[in-house]
Amino acid sequence: MSPSLSAAFAIPAAYGDLVAAILAVVAISGLVGRAAWAIPAVWVFNVWGALDLLHAIYQGQFGVRISPGSLGAAFFIPTIVVPPLLVIHGLIFWLLLLPKQSSPAFE
Repeated sequence: MSPSLSAAFAIPAAYGDLVAAILAVVAISGLVGRAAWAIPAVWVFNVWGALDLLHAIYQGQFGVRISPGSLGAAFFIPTIVVPPLLVIHGLIFWLLLLPKQSSPAFE
């Protein structure tokens, strides 16, 4: 990152990503263990992760207005990583909102 990257953007983005990563690990652990709290944990992770991404996009474009060169070598994060992450969050929301189906694989 460039030293010119605003701390008003970088600090909330970093902590938001940290919380999202921790929530993802908790949700995955619950799903693997088929815990009763797994689906609510996925909801919490997905809502937090999607809102964190959208907040960072808004802050970068309109709030703090980071300059294009301030990301330095990390420019690939908003250009290559963030769009698929938003699609993945959308797909997770879609799966969470599907009607419940009884499947032998999940019984």
